[in-house]
Amino acid sequence: MRIGVDATCLANRRGYGRQARSLLRAAAELDRRNHYVYFADSSEASANLPPGSDVRQVRTSAPAVEAARSNGRRSVADLWRMSRAMASPDLDCLLFPTVYSYVPVFSRASKVVIIHDVIPEKLPAQVFPTALGRFYWGMKSAAARRQADLILTVSEYSRRALAEHFGEPMERIQVVGEAADPVFRVLENPTLSERLLRLGLSPDQRLLVFVGGFSPHKNLLELLEVFAAIADRPACGDLRLVLIGDQQRDAFHSCYRQVEYRAAQPPLQGRVVLAGFVPDEELVGLLNLATALVLPSRLEGFGLPAIEAAACGLPVVATIASPLPELLGEGALYVDPSDTASLRWALERVLTDADLRQRLRDHGLRAAAALSWSNAAKELLSIFDQISVTRQPLSQLPQPPLSAPRPPAPGP
Repeated sequence: MRIGVDATCLANRRGYGRQARSLLRAAAELDRRNHYVYFADSSEASANLPPGSDVRQVRTSAPAVEAARSNGRRSVADLWRMSRAMASPDLDCLLFPTVYSYVPVFSRASKVVIIHDVIPEKLPAQVFPTALGRFYWGMKSAAARRQADLILTVSEYSRRALAEHFGEPMERIQVVGEAADPVFRVLENPTLSERLLRLGLSPDQRLLVFVGGFSPHKNLLELLEVFAAIADRPACGDLRLVLIGDQQRDAFHSCYRQVEYRAAQPPLQGRVVLAGFVPDEELVGLLNLATALVLPSRLEGFGLPAIEAAACGLPVVATIASPLPELLGEGALYVDPSDTASLRWALERVLTDADLRQRLRDHGLRAAAALSWSNAAKELLSIFDQISVTRQPLSQLPQPPLSAPRPPAPGP
């Protein structure tokens, strides 16, 4: 089967870009049955493709990851060029790794769209700051769901949320999970990078780490207030809060300036480190040396930074409004994102209880090890197998067990 893939999202540094890169790479390594054709609109997107990929470059006025910002939209001409390219009659299936870069395509190919969560629908003002932005998002999201033969999402938690919010039948939504990349692991002799040392961090300090974007729904302003109450104590002089996130190239609505301003005020001044984007090779050292990762978001569709931290043996404090209680189990402390007292209680416990940290570490390592991109790719390939067997509407096909083995691939 010939599968066309919207590769424009691969240049994104946030969760959906990482998921697309890792999932497609793992699928390409396993799949000996299908041929993939990737549609890219930038050299950066092309550079993130598996080696030897069949790439069709689409000329646009701006890459999708830049044009489809929270306060902007892609031009009609760019949408038309991408739609025409992906309507190629030689394709049997089209995969959109995220609804953010979806374009309507009118062709005979089956359409599969990944929708990661319902955050834009549940918290619209925190994702799109203008009414016009929310209007355009609603149009795109509705068009993607209407045209999709099958909707994929990243967790059972999101599957239930999508079905409930949009009134979609559960059988029309299937799960293709996520995992930590192999770079995230326990290191024998972890060190902080030179850049992190220059920011004032030290392995001797107790470090609370946040990894993600600066979108308002990440609850960072509330985290700063809780941290201020804890860090102001005399016994917490060594405590630092490290915020990891790309504030310069992020297309999502951001509260970075408010975070930056609050972090410069007493008692937070000098205690909060805004580290910007940190490459994985540096981040893994920080996660090995930190005291805990904190992810207090109002809502998460998966919560990949928590899985990556757990894979490094780092205790996790995470929002209960996520699939993390199902994914990490006893490998994390869970907090109500609307209750700052809950967050303060959890942070104080993880900072002061060494036995608790060890239990969280042990359970988290086991839970993270149970997830892999190879398994996620097998889930995706099983869906492609269904499509190749029948061209019925995919919503009529049963969802296979996640552990079901794939039939052996034919020889070359």
